[in-house]
Amino acid sequence: MHNELTQQDLDMMRQELYERRVNLRPQLLEAVKEARAFGDLSENFEYKAAKQEKNRNESRIRYLERMIKTAVVIADHSSSDTVGLYDKVTCYLEEDDETEVYQVVTTMRQDALHGLVSREAPLGKALLGKRVGDRVHIQVNERYGYDLVIQAIEKGSDDGSIPLNSF
Repeated sequence: MHNELTQQDLDMMRQELYERRVNLRPQLLEAVKEARAFGDLSENFEYKAAKQEKNRNESRIRYLERMIKTAVVIADHSSSDTVGLYDKVTCYLEEDDETEVYQVVTTMRQDALHGLVSREAPLGKALLGKRVGDRVHIQVNERYGYDLVIQAIEKGSDDGSIPLNSF
């Protein structure tokens, strides 16, 4: 589930939560107060924009609180020759005759456009625990799947360099 996070994920979420509560919330409340003073609220774009930004911040605070509260801390227990969390995996996609590099991460850090694949995604699930030379079948849905071959595994760690997803 989405609540399986590393300790680094939790630390980063707590830091963001602190920043949003202590620093950003007072600034946004002040911006709403200033915009309200501009006059007629029905035609006051600054007021609407300030309220939206305040509400966006409050929504993110609630999201982070819920994620932290329900989190289950996980660790990578993969061996040196198998794919584990935060490892970079070079894969040969037979169907496209291409080589791609993916890094398996937690859901809070996934970004498929930049090669960061969630451990809960079909590709991430299929890669975890595999070795160099393994042929892996990824079933995307009931009608489509594809094969790849793992060419290399570069062991990685959760050093905090991959940012948390915003929503």
